[in-house]
Amino acid sequence: MAENGTDCDQRRIGMIKEQHNGSFTESSLNERKRRDREERSNIVLWKQPLVTLQYFFLETLINLKEWTIKLWHRRSILVCFLLMLAVLTATYYIEGTHQQYVRYMEKKFFWCAYWVGLGILSSVGLGTGLHTFLLYLGPHIASVTLAAYECNSVNFPEPPYPDQIICPDEETTEGSISLWAIISKVRLEACMWGAGTAIGELPPYFMARAARLSGAEPDDEEYQEFEEMLEHAETAQDFASRAKLAVQNLVQKVGFFGILACASIPNPLFDLAGITCGHFLVPFWTFFGATLIGKAVIKMHIQKLFVIITFSKHIVEQMVSLIGAIPSIGPSLQKPFQEYLEAQRIKLHHKADSGMPQGENWLSWMFEKLVIVMVCYFILSIINSMAQSYAKRLQQKMYSEEKTK
Repeated sequence: MAENGTDCDQRRIGMIKEQHNGSFTESSLNERKRRDREERSNIVLWKQPLVTLQYFFLETLINLKEWTIKLWHRRSILVCFLLMLAVLTATYYIEGTHQQYVRYMEKKFFWCAYWVGLGILSSVGLGTGLHTFLLYLGPHIASVTLAAYECNSVNFPEPPYPDQIICPDEETTEGSISLWAIISKVRLEACMWGAGTAIGELPPYFMARAARLSGAEPDDEEYQEFEEMLEHAETAQDFASRAKLAVQNLVQKVGFFGILACASIPNPLFDLAGITCGHFLVPFWTFFGATLIGKAVIKMHIQKLFVIITFSKHIVEQMVSLIGAIPSIGPSLQKPFQEYLEAQRIKLHHKADSGMPQGENWLSWMFEKLVIVMVCYFILSIINSMAQSYAKRLQQKMYSEEKTK
């Protein structure tokens, strides 16, 4: 009996030691991952320019090699695509009566591609999280709304529309413009922008889905935040965590209609929806179909209505008059807005060369510089991200070499 008791004690001591060794190994591994993550985060152009550029070019070469191999394995699809491209190119350059349809389709294609691209960039935030709706689509809808009420028509001559809005020569009665006419005028670009934002939600979905199926842990901050949120779901107390959990539960339990409800309203918490659906292996068409309908149809009409109503003629006039009613500084603040609106009216009615001095609009100048800065920052963020991806490759190679020793 004494010997059996001694054996049990020794086994218990050994199990405790193994548990301590396991926890120590796990904690040291987590500490090493944290150090490696911090080391990769320092590989940016403003801290290590030469190393960052070197890693960026090496990562670019690796990606080109991987894409070339993938294309070679799918060469039948590539050949069909090249044949279709050759037919379209021949159709584009051969003269004939079909050229009027070709020009029309070319214009529509590039117009739609422009707004879809802006929608995708809106999802990735141009590297800074800034919404392209505030930079492009919102101002476009606002300018069409102001012009429609001023011209009493949406039949702007093409060209120059959509590059420049000019009132048509036809005479219209005062107040003949309707809200539905303005909505119809900007529907195509708004829906294309919404479709782009839906496409921009796909990379997190595929990343989380691949991580769940393979068991690998991607080096993504949003995915790590999502896993931490799941681990501390029961103890979450703050409003932000509880709101994210509510969205996650709605998407997971309700499915298609839950995703549709979250995508149909301006929802800053929808950022984790793609990760949630990918992690819980929601079917692709369930996720993308609900997101596309919600963002490109329902949400876009809500946003359009808000912008159109806000920039309707009587609302704008009331806002300008309210600015003028501010004590002391009201008239000085009101003057630039009145000058801007008057300049827009003159421009809409072909009176830009009527002898009135046309100074450069400081608002448009600031907007152009802001867009240039945003695009430059976006390019820098891509370079930094690819350089850090190459650094992660080197660290993983080091891990594998240490395991084989």
